[in-house]
Formats: sequence, structure tokens, C-alpha cells
Amino acid sequence: MKRLLCLGIILGFMQHVAAQSSTAKLDTIVSTYSRMHKLNGAVLVAQGGKILLNKAFGYQRTADSIRNEPATIFQLGSITKQFTATAVLKLAEEKKLSLQDKLSKYFPDYPKGDSITIEHLLTHTSGIYNYTNNREFMQKEVSNPITREKALAMFKDKPLNFSPGAKWDYSNSGYSLLGYIIEKASGKPYEQVLREYIFGPLHMDHTGFDFKNLKDSKKSTGYFSITDSSSVLAPGVDSTVSFAAGAMYSTTGDLYKWHQAAQQHKILSKEDWEKAYTPFMNNYGYGWQSDSIAGKRKVSHGGGIHGYVTSIQRVPEDDVCVIVLDNASGRDAGKIAESLIAALYNQPYTLPKERVAIQVPVAKLQEYTGEYNLFPNFSIVMSVKDNMLMGKPTGQSESPLFPEKEDFFFLKVVDAQVRFTRNEQQQVTGLILYQNGRETPGKKVTQ
Repeated sequence: MKRLLCLGIILGFMQHVAAQSSTAKLDTIVSTYSRMHKLNGAVLVAQGGKILLNKAFGYQRTADSIRNEPATIFQLGSITKQFTATAVLKLAEEKKLSLQDKLSKYFPDYPKGDSITIEHLLTHTSGIYNYTNNREFMQKEVSNPITREKALAMFKDKPLNFSPGAKWDYSNSGYSLLGYIIEKASGKPYEQVLREYIFGPLHMDHTGFDFKNLKDSKKSTGYFSITDSSSVLAPGVDSTVSFAAGAMYSTTGDLYKWHQAAQQHKILSKEDWEKAYTPFMNNYGYGWQSDSIAGKRKVSHGGGIHGYVTSIQRVPEDDVCVIVLDNASGRDAGKIAESLIAALYNQPYTLPKERVAIQVPVAKLQEYTGEYNLFPNFSIVMSVKDNMLMGKPTGQSESPLFPEKEDFFFLKVVDAQVRFTRNEQQQVTGLILYQNGRETPGKKVTQ
């Protein structure tokens, strides 16, 4: 008996030490990102029913120096999709709809609606044009409420990108349609359905939809950028615009309740939770992306909306949950979450390193001035002011670029870099923007 008692004490002590070690690694990761101005938000990490890390960084509101805290409320963006998908599956369980229902059942005049199913909408395989690709609308009109008719008009009559079910292409339009289908199938507003099915039963008391008009002292302000000396506000996105594709707001605490409900197979049957996680195409199921870590399934989703980037990543087999919510655009919440999960599983990960600016003569900086076109109706104008290279994207504020090496610059207001390209005569003819894991080329159109 004494031996068993001693063994139990030793094992308990070892588990306590291991937990402390994990927490220390997790803390180092988030503290490094914060110190490098790559994290301004709240982070929660849990494993096996225990919260290992629950911290906040940076500012909830810079105007009055209110700092973020674990209870701060953030807009979620596309994390909303897993909640929309859950509501659809719940209605299917109640026989109020079928995943094989045609879109034409709910919108009889929708072009080719008889070839598009609810499952196509859930899995981004409908071929429907993604309305958020309309840059002019996203830059100028997202703060204004829109009707269902106007929302549908942005994509309804555009040709399908491919035959439904043939390919995968992320479509916020598809998830907006799911929100409207939920309303038609239930006879209730979309927001009410989610409150009755999910938020209410799970006591997600700080979760909702109309974030722009939310009156709460814990509400964060969204920024395009935040530095030690300045911040650039982002316009609020009206919930009628992002709707079932991205309108939700929440906290790390409420999202942890969501994780726990999924672990316990609440709201949906175990079989339907499994369906939601199972990849249909391109590692995407019903509102969840599916991947692996250390040979175990990882399910996740990220979100990005004006002023906010978010990520939730889970390993259901081990009851692991990582939530990263940030109220400054241009950050990589997903990369932070991946590093945190990697640390839990003793997998390799890298921490950001501080970039060091070099001195470049003004005459050299003048070579980069001009307008660079990256997309239709979107350019970056480069100029030299006070011996600094400045970049002004269409519809945004001007920001300095810092030279790291020849033809390569970095920004501090967001996690982005720019490499200028030259022709055989060594004239600057374009650039490549590195941001959010993407490389976007731009052509120099004016000097």
C-alpha cells in the first residue's frame, strides 16, 4: 500500500512538472509574438480538461489605453461557419431539411439552383462566386446594412466557377445562402436559431452577431494596425454583410465552452460531429478544416474580418483546444495557434525574429517610387518622405517600409514584407508582397 501511495505521489508530481513545463513553453511563444508586435489579443490553451494558458496582450482600445483581457470580446469572422454548419446539421436531424436538398427548393429562381445542394454549400464545392472578392464593395460598403436581396444580387447572377461538386473554392456566398436556408427551414431568424440551439444551452453569454452596435465595456476595437506610437482604426463590418459566413463575436472563454460541447457530443449526435470533421474535398468538411498533428486528427478554422484575425484549432482525441483572437489585422493567428499546438506535442515550431533595418541612401530609395498595381482597383503608391520609403495602399493609410537588404523591405505596422523586382537593365519594374502566407505580385504602372 505504501509503495502504491508513493508511486501515486511521484506520478502526480511528474504530471505537475510536465504541465508547468508545457505552460512555460506556451507562455514563451505568445510573449514573443506580443513583444514583436505580432499579437494583440487573447489566447486560451487547454488540454485534457485543464486550461494551461489564458492570457491577453495589447490594447482593447488604444484611445483610452484600455488593455485586452481574457474576457475581451472579439469579432470572429469565418469561425462563424462552424456554427452555421452545426445549425444546418441540427435542422437535418430534426428532419426540417436534408443535406441533399437542392438550392432551388428554397430559392426557386436561383440560376442552376437545381444542380446545387446544401452539402455543396457546406463544403465550398458549389462553384458560387465569393462576394468578398469584390474589393470595391469590401473597401467602401461593408459598414452599411444590406437587405437579403442586395446580398444575393452580389453573386446570384454571376456564372458558376465550375460545375457543382467538381472542384473546391472557398465561398462566403455559399455560407450566406446557408443562413437564409436556415431561416426558411426553421421559420425563425438565423440569429435566433443559433441562440436557441447553441448559445443558450451552452451558456455562451458573451457571444452574438450585431457586433457593430454592441454596447459592452469588454468590446474590443478593431484596427488595421497597432504600434507603440500609433494605430489605424478598421471600419466595422455590419452583421448583415458578413451574416452566416462571418458575423459572430465571442470570447476565448465562450469558445472553450463550444469546444467542450463538441467533446461531449452535445447539440449534435456523435455521428454528425464526425461528419462535420470528415473532409469532403480539399481537407474541408462541414465548417471545419481537417489536418493532423503527431498522427492525430486536428480540426480547425480561421477567421479574418476588418480589424480582426482569429483561429480555433482542436485535437478531439486528446481534448486539446487552442484559441487565438486578435483585434489587429495583418497578424497570423493561425500560425500562432499552430506553434502552440506543436509545442504541446513536442513538434518543431519557429518563433519570430526581430528584423533589423539597414541604411539605404535616399537616391536608392527613389528608385522604388511609383504606383504598383496588385489587383483591379487596388494599388500601392510608393514615395519617399523624410528619408523613408512610404507605401500607401488604395483606401488605407500611409506606412513606412524599412530596408532589410537590397530590394527587400519590411513593415512594422503589419506582418508583411515587400521585395522589389528588376528587369535586365536593373530598372525596378514590380514588387512581390509577402503577407498572410501569400505572395502577391504587383506591376509598376507609373514612376
